[in-house]
Amino acid sequence: MKEFPRIVFIGSTSFSLFSLKELYIHKYNIVGIITNPDPVSKKKKNIIKEYALENNIPFLQPKNLLDSSFLENLKVWKADIQIVVSFRILPKEVWKMPKIGTINLHASLLPQYRGAAPINWVIINGENQTGLTTFFVNDQVDCGKILFQKKIEIKKEETAGELENKLKKISGSMIIKTLEGIFQKRIKPKSQKTIIPLKYAPKIFTIDCRIFWQEPSINVIYNKIRGLSPYPSAWTLLFFKENKFVRFKIFMVKTIHKKHFFPIGLVIISSFEMKISVKEGFISIIEGQIEGKKKMNIKNLINGIKIRKNLFVR
Repeated sequence: MKEFPRIVFIGSTSFSLFSLKELYIHKYNIVGIITNPDPVSKKKKNIIKEYALENNIPFLQPKNLLDSSFLENLKVWKADIQIVVSFRILPKEVWKMPKIGTINLHASLLPQYRGAAPINWVIINGENQTGLTTFFVNDQVDCGKILFQKKIEIKKEETAGELENKLKKISGSMIIKTLEGIFQKRIKPKSQKTIIPLKYAPKIFTIDCRIFWQEPSINVIYNKIRGLSPYPSAWTLLFFKENKFVRFKIFMVKTIHKKHFFPIGLVIISSFEMKISVKEGFISIIEGQIEGKKKMNIKNLINGIKIRKNLFVR
């Protein structure tokens, strides 16, 4: 194992795990891990904690990142550098602790798409490329000096989940290249100062996921659905009668560009198709979930809907 640098890894998700594993495989000296407290539900596991236990790596699970006992325990590890992948905003007392600094891996090409949900927002906004950025953490969120970037293309049909999987696969090598660049002095950190208009990636709430069927552009609706799939997922209200409705999550669709005279939001069901009328044509459902039921493909969805006429969404 490499004695230098002494690394503290900070992460909480499956995205984080890819980088943690890469560091461990390359025999970097991971002196400790910071992750979230265990989930309330016993069905869910903290996969970062599980990995730490499997490999005998010390770990801390602070609720409060300014707790004095947590900060004292963190100092004991004497980290040279901290690596953050998918975690909460760190207070200055934490990110300034290592002598080299704290680096973060962000799932966009900074300075574009700073914020909590970059993978979702690049697809919602119809971008055709994105990537990963490593940077030094400072006192402004996602604004530190850039170390290394990697671009990838976004396919027209790609969902947020599919894009996340692509980014996961290259995230570990990004961390390794960044570390090597820092220690071999091959990377010159560059400022994020820019004069171009910036797009942001704020946290997405449930209300933000509701589909606006009156949207003039069919592609805007399509991009929103795939940009929220599979999580947090786009949704609408499916009405069987004026006062009877259920929440309907939509995960996968295709577009049908076609002139028509149907009212917007009408649901048209045949033996093989369920489509919703919009201004430039139809949104054809491929995969969805009606409230109280499992996620289903279109064939099973249609089979489960007993009322076939006078259905609409809004």
